[in-house]
Amino acid sequence: MVPSGSASPRSEVVVTLLLLAGAACAIAFIVIYAIDGLAHQTQLLGLAIGLSLGFIAAALIVTSRRLVVTEEIAEEYPEPEHPDERDAIVEVVHESGDRLTRKRLLGTAAGAAGGALGLALLAPAASLGPALETSSLYRTPWLRGRRLVDDKGRPLRADDIEASNFYTAYPEGADPGQMSAPVVVVRLAPAQLELPPERSGWAPEGLLAYSKVCTHAGCAISLYRSPLFEPVQPGPALVCPCHYSTFNPASGGAVVFGPAGRPLPQLPLAIDGRRELRAAGNFSGPVGPSWWGVRKGRPT
Repeated sequence: MVPSGSASPRSEVVVTLLLLAGAACAIAFIVIYAIDGLAHQTQLLGLAIGLSLGFIAAALIVTSRRLVVTEEIAEEYPEPEHPDERDAIVEVVHESGDRLTRKRLLGTAAGAAGGALGLALLAPAASLGPALETSSLYRTPWLRGRRLVDDKGRPLRADDIEASNFYTAYPEGADPGQMSAPVVVVRLAPAQLELPPERSGWAPEGLLAYSKVCTHAGCAISLYRSPLFEPVQPGPALVCPCHYSTFNPASGGAVVFGPAGRPLPQLPLAIDGRRELRAAGNFSGPVGPSWWGVRKGRPT
């Protein structure tokens, strides 16, 4: 039906090398993605996946041009009248015109390229969060008695916290990059506080600490609304600038505006003999966005 073409071992080798190069670039994408501190990571990721797709595309082009037998006819094929005859013709076509001499090698290379590219496309799913080991979502570095320090490691003193500002603090001696490490500290008049009864002793002298991680999408709480004229303006609030989730520090970090689904976790505070701020326990709830897994359980 289709005349057999001459074998082209050199083209088969070229296709195999192109497919293996595509697989190697896809694996390189996974390796680069796994190295967080790599310089120019985004550019390298784009280069790796681009080369992988380019090598695979080149392999397909060479295959279609050099390894697939084709037939050119002057007129269109007639419509098949008998299905049985059509199936017979298809079988004859499959059995004729074979130019491949290294089918197993080409199949292995194609499987490697396709598998590596598939894994590379799935690799970014790892950034969605831990799938098996979720206990890290509940662990925090805050322990009773741990001192609050600033980004330079200096202790925060109760007398230095002004009512109109907010401060970022970290647990002394712990990794500041841990999701549950940073907290925001504010001061309110004790008469303004409307904390739940079980937290009545969590805010000595009106000092309050909340997780700095917004419970909506995990952005940083970096704005503090302090009213300039209290009779007509809303009260103090912690604001996430990403989607404007707004939390009331006076009422236990309750959500007053925005898409956040739960309050900011509160950290109980204590003032030691040197007037330095220390944690009096752990957070009131899990730190981080309101994913399905974060809503359950309590921090440890």
